[in-house]
Amino acid sequence: MLPTHKGSIHLFRFAGIDVFLHASWFLVAIILISYRAHLYSSYVWCAFEYLALFAIVLLHEFGHSLACRGVGGRADQIVLWPLGGVAYVDPPPRPGAVLWSLAAGPLVNALLIPILTLLLMADGSLNLALTMPNFHQFIRTLWWINLVLLSFNLLPIYPLDGGQILRALLWFPLGRARSLMIASAIGLVSVVLLLLFAIKTPWLGLLGVFALFQCWTGLQQARLLARVEAAPRHAGLACPACRHAPPAGDFWVCGQCRRPFDMFATQGTCPHCGVIFEGARCLDCGQVHPLHAFFQS
Repeated sequence: MLPTHKGSIHLFRFAGIDVFLHASWFLVAIILISYRAHLYSSYVWCAFEYLALFAIVLLHEFGHSLACRGVGGRADQIVLWPLGGVAYVDPPPRPGAVLWSLAAGPLVNALLIPILTLLLMADGSLNLALTMPNFHQFIRTLWWINLVLLSFNLLPIYPLDGGQILRALLWFPLGRARSLMIASAIGLVSVVLLLLFAIKTPWLGLLGVFALFQCWTGLQQARLLARVEAAPRHAGLACPACRHAPPAGDFWVCGQCRRPFDMFATQGTCPHCGVIFEGARCLDCGQVHPLHAFFQS
């Protein structure tokens, strides 16, 4: 499960996107600042270093969000937490739109490389290692932070950007379900390799466990998508957004009794507990519409 904004502080809202900071960030900040204090003559520079990490991660997530908005998707929330950031993006279910929404985050880091490299070159030409050692260390660290974040995010581990970009590329020739299944399977293998390196790096272990859970969830979603794609469709009905007919089968889960049922075969009424639903989620595009909108299409 991806982190939510529960237990988080609302920082600001920009371009219709709410940014939340998880409270545990402050604990991690204290640990990291204390750990790197020996590199600087003042704790202030350690704080600058941590704020720089915060800014780079935030720019990365805004890259995802704004790119998703650009292809007509929904993106209205970013959560920053100790293991990184999560942009809640919902692009249209097209491989090109999904690929652009995912690739835009690492692209921000790639664009930062020449900018930070110029700063690094200026640092060397001015010999700041002797005249301004704190600033020299800060620039070098900033360059490495951005490079490590870019490289790590491009690993083929689902749900990191690299794993999701791989899934989007496979979507073109293989379809939505098979691409997700293959990307999740590759992610599982990659997570095992990651955990081997995590013996002496606890935070990698935490990230590996999180990725392992997400890969398993991805496999389950791929199986469901495969069932949806293979299922017969309700004749005479269509999603008002994507125009796909809803599949016939127990693919919707009742929010009351948690049992699956066919939303359209029962006219929106759960056959197990009798709860009536006014709307239904399209399993092809993910949008929710009033139930009658499917029948009127």
